[in-house]
Amino acid sequence: MEIDLNADLGEGCGTDEALIKFVSSANIACGWHAGGATAMRECVRWAVQNSVAIGAHPSFKDPENFGRKELDLPPEEIYAGVLYQLGALSAIARAEGGRVAHVKPHGALYNQAARTPEIADAIASAVFDFDPSLLMYGLANSDLIDAARRAGLVAVEEVFADRGYRADGSLVPRKEPGALLDDEDLVLDRALAMISERRVQAVSGEWVPLNAQTVCLHGDGEHALAFARRIRGALSDAGIDVRATRTPPI
Repeated sequence: MEIDLNADLGEGCGTDEALIKFVSSANIACGWHAGGATAMRECVRWAVQNSVAIGAHPSFKDPENFGRKELDLPPEEIYAGVLYQLGALSAIARAEGGRVAHVKPHGALYNQAARTPEIADAIASAVFDFDPSLLMYGLANSDLIDAARRAGLVAVEEVFADRGYRADGSLVPRKEPGALLDDEDLVLDRALAMISERRVQAVSGEWVPLNAQTVCLHGDGEHALAFARRIRGALSDAGIDVRATRTPPI
C-alpha cells in the first residue's frame, strides 16, 4: 500500500526546508495569496534536492485574506489567473533543474471549484492548455475531480485528516465548529483509516466513502514539523509507503 503525502509550502511559515523532508509532494504558493518569486525559488530548490514532486498552488489574487475569501469572478478571469501563476512557477522550476508535476488550487479557489462546475472547468482547462501531462489535485469526490477528468487530465483525489467533513463529502468551513482538528492522535488515526478503509466519519456521524490518493499535511500549524515526523513514522509502521503520484505512461 502507498500514499502521496503533500504539503502547502512557500507561505511564509518558516519551516518549509525542514518540512519538505517528510513529504512526497510540495504545493508551492505562486505569489497571489502568499510567497513570491524568492520563496518560490527556495521551495523549488528544496524540492529538487529532496526528490519531492513540485506542484503549483494557484489562488485568487487576495493576499489580504490569504486567498481564503470567496470571490465572484468570471471563468475567463480564473482561467487566465491560473495560467499566469503556472507560468511563473514553471519558469522557476526549469531554471532550477526541476519541473512542475501537478496543480492544487488554494483556499477559496479550491473550495469553490470543489462545488462549482464552471470554476472547476476553468481551472482544468487552464491546466490542460498549459500542459496536459500535469496532475490535478482536488478534494475527493468533488466537482474539481470530475472537471479534471472531463478535460483529459489525471485527477488525484485529496483528503484532509485534520479537517472536519460534512455528510456530502465537503469540508466543514473553517469558521464553523468542528472544522479543524488539533488532537494529533485523532488526526493520525483518521489519516490511517482514510488510507486503509477509504472512508471518513462526518461531523454528523455518517461515514463518507472516499478514494484517498494523497493526504494533505498542513504546514502552517504550530506543531506542523513535529506532526510531520509522527505521521511519517505512523505510515511506516503501518507498512504504507510514501511516494508522489506519477503521471501514467501514454
